[in-house]
Formats: sequence, C-alpha cells, structure tokens
Amino acid sequence: MKPRTGAKAVAIAAAAALLLSACSTSTTGGEGGGDGALTVGTTDKVTVLDPAGAYDNGTSLVEQQIYPYILAYKPGTAELNPSIAESAEFVEPTKYEVKLKSGLKYANGHDLTSSDVKFSFDRQLKIQDPNGPSSLLGGLESVETPDESTVVFTLKRENDQTWPGVLASAAGPIVDEEVFSPDELTPDQEIVDGKAFSGPYVIEGFKFNELITYKAYEDYQGYLEPAQTDTVQMRYYSDANNMKLDVQEGTIDVAWRSLSATDIEDLEGNENLTVHQGPGGEIRYIVFNMDTMPFGAKTDDADEKKSLAVRQAMANSIDRETIASQVYKDTYTPLYSHVPEGLPGAIEPLQEAYGDGQGGPDAAKAEKVLSDAGVDTPVELNLQYNPDHYGPSSGNEYALIKDQLEKTGLFKVNLQSTEWVQYSKDRSSDVYPMYQLGWFPDYSDADNYLMPFFYNTKETPSFLANHFTDEEINKALTEQASISDPGKRAEALGAIQEDLAQQLPTLPLLQGNQIAVAGKDVKGVEDTLDPAFQFRLALLSK
Repeated sequence: MKPRTGAKAVAIAAAAALLLSACSTSTTGGEGGGDGALTVGTTDKVTVLDPAGAYDNGTSLVEQQIYPYILAYKPGTAELNPSIAESAEFVEPTKYEVKLKSGLKYANGHDLTSSDVKFSFDRQLKIQDPNGPSSLLGGLESVETPDESTVVFTLKRENDQTWPGVLASAAGPIVDEEVFSPDELTPDQEIVDGKAFSGPYVIEGFKFNELITYKAYEDYQGYLEPAQTDTVQMRYYSDANNMKLDVQEGTIDVAWRSLSATDIEDLEGNENLTVHQGPGGEIRYIVFNMDTMPFGAKTDDADEKKSLAVRQAMANSIDRETIASQVYKDTYTPLYSHVPEGLPGAIEPLQEAYGDGQGGPDAAKAEKVLSDAGVDTPVELNLQYNPDHYGPSSGNEYALIKDQLEKTGLFKVNLQSTEWVQYSKDRSSDVYPMYQLGWFPDYSDADNYLMPFFYNTKETPSFLANHFTDEEINKALTEQASISDPGKRAEALGAIQEDLAQQLPTLPLLQGNQIAVAGKDVKGVEDTLDPAFQFRLALLSK
C-alpha cells in the first residue's frame, strides 16, 4: 500500500479496444436534484458490503450506488463509457491501460489513486471468497501502477473482448485501501463507519437487510449525472405480499424485485401505479453438485455414467412452458441453453436434445436414459430452493418441478428451502446435492453466462463451486474471448453451449424480464431498466 499524500492529480485509464475513445460526458460533483425523499422496496437480500464476498443481485444493487467503477454503462444501452477513468485502451494485445480522473476522493476524504485500483483487484484474487466474483478475473494476469494516475492491466488473453465488461461488473468496485483488509473480508459496519464510498450515493444509515438510507455524494465524479434525489431509502422485505401492500398504499414509491406474477398482474389494474418492464437477461436454473448429487463423485455409489443419466433424465422430464405460463404468467419464457436468447452466439441445443425435441417433456425418453445406464428407479432427489431471494413464486415453481419429475414415476423428490443469507453460504459448501440459482449478467455478453460458471481451475475456481471441471471447456472459454470476428466467435460460443448441453452441470429452465412497480409520480424507472441490468437509484425522482 502506498502512503497518502494530500490532494493530488489523479488520472486513471481504463477502456477497451471496442470501447471508447471519448471522455466521459458526466457532470462531476452533485447535490441531489430531486424534491422529496424516495423509498424503494425489495425482497432481495444483501449478503456482505465487501465486494470481494458478494456476487448476487441484491448486493450488486448496493454496490452500484456506493462504489466507484472504472467504466460504466450509459443508461438505456449496453454501451460502456469511462466513469472514474478519463481514458481506457489496449496499448498492446495483452496490456489494457487506464488513466484516472484527477481529484478523485472517497467520502471520508481519502484520495482515490491507482494504488486503490491495484489493491481492489489484487485482494479479489487473494481472498477468492466462494461467494465472491473473483471467477470473473480469470483473464487477469497482473496489475501495475506506473504512477498514481495510471493503471496497466496485463491480461492472459490477447485483445480480450470481455475485459471492459468485467471492469463494470461485480468484480469492478474500487475500494479504499485505507479501510478494507487486503486479505480477508471487511465487516459491514467497518465499511459504513469508514465512509469508504465514492459512488452516486453514500450510506448514511444501515440496518442489515432491513433498511439502508442513501445520501447523494456531493463529490461524485462518475459517469452518471448527479443523483436526482438527495435521499433514498431502500426497505427490505421478507414477504413480497407486504411489499405489494405498501406500494399499493403509497408507503413505498417503488417495488423492485420480486413480486409474484399474480401480484404484478393485479397491480397493473391500479390507476395510481405503473408497471415498468425492461429487457430480460435474468435466467433460472438448477445446479448439480457433481460430488454429492445421486451417484456423484464423493457418494458411496459413485458412478459418472449414472450421475450423467440422472441429469439427462431430469432434462427429458421438465416442461418449461408449463412452468412459465402457470407460475409466472409468461413474464418468464422457456430457456433451452446456458446462454439466454437474444445475445450474439446464443443457440438452443437443449430444445432438440431433450424431451420431445420441441421443448416438451418425454417420460419414455427419460426412462430409457436411466435404464441404459443401469439406474434403479425411482431415484431420490434432494432439491433445495430459496423462498425469498428469487421471489415468492419460487415455492410454486419448485412444487411444479417436483410434480413433473414425480409424475414420470422415475423420481422421488425431497424439496427443502432456506432463506438467502444462509442459502448463499450453504450452496457453495457442498450442503445441497442440487439447488436453485438465478443469474443477472454482469455484462451483456454470452461470456458472462459461461465463464463464471464453467471455467474452473485451481487458480480461478468457478462461482458455482459444484466441482464441474472440463479442460476442453476451459480452453474453449479462454479462446473465444480473444476472437474479434463476430461470426467466428459466435461459432465458438455455440460449440461450448452444445458441449454443456450434453454434460449438464446445470439445467437451464427460464429466462425473465426486469419488472418494477412505481407510483405514477415517480420518474426515471424506465431509464434504468436496460440491457445493463442495473437499477440506478440516482436516476429516480418524484
């Protein structure tokens, strides 16, 4: 760590070849411009405020408000621009140079320099928390700081097309090296007390998973305009029904994740409210623990062939269309790949490979897969889901999945649920043989639905922590990121999806839209429901 020296010119460069040459158009500084405080409700949960230990949507929402990023998405687009960076570019095939803006500071008065940037990425890789985003940094070789305004990232892949997105992702918050520990997670209260913030907002009040009070940061120098509302409160709900009642009655101004599909349908008829929908990139899927699932590598009857047969038989038995329509009122659609529809390179190999070949189930096909592998039926499945993080409809979703699997006569499903704060710890500690997860992308690229989950090495363990490792997939994932020709890269991504469809380390189920319900007097909601999948409180006002 470098010692601090008073106010100094700070400039840091970060951007990508495909990214910008221009400087940020943001207005520096900022006093909240809106009249009246806003209250936003959510059933999402915060895990920890330390970016090295969190990789979930609820915590990412907080991080986007309080921490600085080198690059940021332009609202309404998936276009990346410099945020605290003044410029960013590849200066060599594996060298990505960033120049920082001058005069950057944290709310505690500490200068924000290149030293903080290096510290932030180095600690991610050193800590490698199983619930953190360090898997996104698999392409990073090292970070150098030639001076206090310059950062040079040395990358493992030439012309890495994903690196700009990584800088704007959950792995990208720049933390204060004078507050955060270099080798372990820093407690929430130390972060709050240390005022280690430099985003559009600072945290003024914090009661874990009950209430966060945000105050506009007057020295903010990121890409966004100054916060439209000076004070925003984020209220956390354990029951979505209570959140629905509060937005109906005007107790809160916005309900953001996750109301049930039935509640959304009901609220659409309320003349005082607007239901806002944005582009969908959220996916839902089942994760298989390759060690502890039936016939997994560390079970008493371990058998790789039988374990695969169980996964494939489940894929033959699931009726996604029914789940989407009955449970989610078509606010979700069936997902037949590990990459959602609409992204460059996305294909749908699971639709043809499993079930009736049209997207529907086929119990006879499932039975044959198990019989050919010598699996006795019914197979007992211990399946875990989360009742709060993914909304109240998760219970109905997994009850229907249980019903679909058991109606084949091939499975006996034991369903269990655990609330998110504990769930996020258990699922990466081999507690659950198979379990529910969902995903919002860190950046709008097929790579972000593949690399964090399926690239798994000792140095860069996967976020899933489900013990799936395939060296050919590791190699293919590494190579696709450097392919600059869009057609050739799409072909490479398609081949990876085909391979994953056969091995099924996860079972993709659904793809959904972003939905927020707000009072008619609230402005800016639709501006932040965009392909970047970020909910920017700074854009909201009433």
